[in-house]
Amino acid sequence: MVDFAPHSVPKDSGWIEVISGCMFSGKTEELIRRLRRSQIAKLNVQIYKPRIDDRFSTEKIVSHSEQSMPSTIVDFARDILKTAHAAQVVGIDEAQFFDNTLVDVCNELASQGKRVIVAGLDMDYRGEPFEPIPQLLAAAEYITKTLAICVVCGNPANMTQRKISSAERVVVGALESYEARCRKHHYKSN
Repeated sequence: MVDFAPHSVPKDSGWIEVISGCMFSGKTEELIRRLRRSQIAKLNVQIYKPRIDDRFSTEKIVSHSEQSMPSTIVDFARDILKTAHAAQVVGIDEAQFFDNTLVDVCNELASQGKRVIVAGLDMDYRGEPFEPIPQLLAAAEYITKTLAICVVCGNPANMTQRKISSAERVVVGALESYEARCRKHHYKSN
């Protein structure tokens, strides 16, 4: 991975960075890495996650590799604007659980001169674009696409396979409900 200027503090301008990919591809891990580097640089960092994501913790963002950082729980993307005033860097995890107002929130924060780092699934379990990530990708200055390893063949995996039966688009879960698959071994369920 190439580490461009986003490791620094915005000067007279903010920007949006999006980390996207399938489940188990290291999105939250990469988000945490960037946020920790910002803290080492003594920048004011504020981290947010949606209330619906209570898989590992209700008070932290947590990667599947068990890395974590304290976060603020919000019900709606607009709630971020209420507490991010002093932040120089804003981290947002599990962006797919927010609606499209997240795009406006991220643009507003970047326009205020903040570095905004957003992580989330780019496709749902059916392999269809998972809003608001496609819209955030269009607005972002920096994009990182993460890949996992296919549990069937070991090839790079870009898809999330749901292992449980449900027609709901959003089913919060981890290893018990999902696994990473390559294009060849992903199948649309339901």
